[in-house]
Amino acid sequence: MKQWVTMFFLLLLACENDQTSFILNELAQWPEMQYPTDNQPNQKKIALGERLFSDPILSLDSSISCASCHKGAFALADNLPVSPGVNNRLGKRNSPSLWNIGYHPYYMREGGVPSLEMQVLVPIQEHDEMAFNMVLLVDRLNSDSAYQSEFLQAFNDSATPYTVTRAIAQFERTLISNDAPIDAYVAGNDNAISKEAKNGLALFFGKANCSHCHSGPLFTNFDFYNNGTAISTNDYGRAQLTLDSADFFTFKVPSLRHIQSTAPYMHDGSITSLADVLYQYNLGGSGHDYTNEKIEPLNLNDKELVDLEEFLKTL
Repeated sequence: MKQWVTMFFLLLLACENDQTSFILNELAQWPEMQYPTDNQPNQKKIALGERLFSDPILSLDSSISCASCHKGAFALADNLPVSPGVNNRLGKRNSPSLWNIGYHPYYMREGGVPSLEMQVLVPIQEHDEMAFNMVLLVDRLNSDSAYQSEFLQAFNDSATPYTVTRAIAQFERTLISNDAPIDAYVAGNDNAISKEAKNGLALFFGKANCSHCHSGPLFTNFDFYNNGTAISTNDYGRAQLTLDSADFFTFKVPSLRHIQSTAPYMHDGSITSLADVLYQYNLGGSGHDYTNEKIEPLNLNDKELVDLEEFLKTL
């Protein structure tokens, strides 16, 4: 009998090890960065894009830049529920982190923009953000002798909507984060994350099934769901694009990279802490009728919630 018990536990351990190996292999499968044929990597274009990203010249009154809402201290996100734009105008959505943004297949919370180059146009021209006109912006840039020189060196051309968007997109594709503690653990450093975080990893891919939506090394499947966040009729999510009632209040699954640094959370910045996010998911969302069927009570105890949070902090 004792021999059979020993064999059972050895078999169980082997299964657990196989499952962990499978998970770690999945997390190691980084996608290849895709570059448009007309915007291949170029150091001068990247440098120009970085300067533009941080320059408030892009906004109507030269008061805010891309970096105003995507701050290094907060993992290229913001610590406000909604970032103020020109004249302190407020939109509806929380500023997402830009780490690994170049790997995304489409952009905006509703997925309505197909390329990073096109996405650059959105905040510049959005009334509640930079509130500028691209034609007027390029006139402003072309009246600046330093920018005249940089655009000529990078593109052999002046500032145009085409060259401005390509330069900023080039810089944004360099924003790659793949050296977090979880990456060291995936690479074989068993001490890179704590025992509690390892327990949390097992929960993330097992009992809690967070990986149904937050999968792969980017911790997102880029799909669209209603995750049970309390609804607001001033933002219908993907339905604004598709005009399909099935998409009411659905939003693109965000990457969880650097999640501990990007509070407040959800598309509207309505949840202030990571612990509160997990608490809501543990309840099965806020209980409204549009919640996706995959969102259901997790039945995690207090220790499991703490371990799951510790795992998220390794990303």
